[in-house]
Amino acid sequence: MQAPSYYVYILASRIGGTLYIGITNNLIRRVYEHKSKLIEGFTEKYDVARLVYFEQFEDPENAIKRENRLKKWSRAWKISLIEKNNPD
Repeated sequence: MQAPSYYVYILASRIGGTLYIGITNNLIRRVYEHKSKLIEGFTEKYDVARLVYFEQFEDPENAIKRENRLKKWSRAWKISLIEKNNPD
């Protein structure tokens, strides 16, 4: 049986727009929820639904630690991380 995966992801409203960092155990479902505006809150209010970056983890503790670290980064560092792996 395959161990579950956990994902830290970054969504953007558009290039140069609002960023959102989250964590999930089902990336496809979670992005669908954001795109469909099924969850009220920040991403719905600011129309943040474009997946621009993600990392996969084997355990939730490391994923949570990474999410918290990324949230503390400056915007410039976050954009650099995104553009290094996803230049478009």
